[in-house]
Amino acid sequence: MTEISIAEIAKNTNLKEFTPEISPDEIMVSETDINRPALQLAGFYDYFQPRRVQVIGNVECAYLQSLDEERRRVSVETLFAKGIPCLVLCRSHIPEPYMVDLAYKYGVPLFCSDEGTSEVSEKIIHYLQKKMSPTITIHGVLIDVFGEGVLITGESGIGKSEAALELVKRGHRLVADDAVEIHRVDNDTLIGNAPEITRDFIELRGVGVIDIKSLFGLESVKPEQVISFVINIEEWDKNKEYDRLGNGEEYVEYLGNKITKYSVPLRPGRNLAVIVEAVAVNYRQITLGYNAVDELYRRVQKNMDKGN
Repeated sequence: MTEISIAEIAKNTNLKEFTPEISPDEIMVSETDINRPALQLAGFYDYFQPRRVQVIGNVECAYLQSLDEERRRVSVETLFAKGIPCLVLCRSHIPEPYMVDLAYKYGVPLFCSDEGTSEVSEKIIHYLQKKMSPTITIHGVLIDVFGEGVLITGESGIGKSEAALELVKRGHRLVADDAVEIHRVDNDTLIGNAPEITRDFIELRGVGVIDIKSLFGLESVKPEQVISFVINIEEWDKNKEYDRLGNGEEYVEYLGNKITKYSVPLRPGRNLAVIVEAVAVNYRQITLGYNAVDELYRRVQKNMDKGN
């Protein structure tokens, strides 16, 4: 089972620490969800999940303020005594001295954030899901094209990186070149990113490694992207039948999730970057309910009806 330290969670979600003498590096979390302990602060602990990150906001803080000093301390101490990994206060709430004392007594790190409770919860859950999700690394290029995550695959040397460079020049954003880490977040979502060592770099044969962020600016790169579809580039084979209408659906499977796949034959003179852009726009049209093949079929039928 994957475990993430509280220190790592706090660092990657911009949480401010209020208990520096408690080492969050040694406290681990193995669940991808968080808990808002509103009912627990009121004394209801049935079905409580103590090993989750605990997050409180305006509602919980207002409830605690409504209690007298003794009941407030008992409420928080009961929660801390359950062995929770940490407590995060949102919306700029600062832990009161009694809460800090109890945190040190039970070894519970205290953090706060200026952001809203929903935003903080979403950040923590997203980070935990990504870090704990099943992961594979494949050979390919991942680009954000018009907001769609395009995973370009194909044999080594076929032109994936060159296409990525051209797409970046046309205003799109590089996510990963050569090695793409794919994380399965849920049954419908795959997220791709670059390994830290190759992030923002593209390798061009005959030229070497270039730093995309340095050459084209911060807007030319993106840390991660949901994968929308796959374009597999292959050498043109004159003896092979290729789909010319786009009504033959292909899929590729990663970590149990099926992703739409387009097989694009490459021959001299074809502008791969323009093709990728066209596929991205067409994919978005299809997801919004418009299909060019259906429209073409409708026009053909209408023309045939006129002839009759």
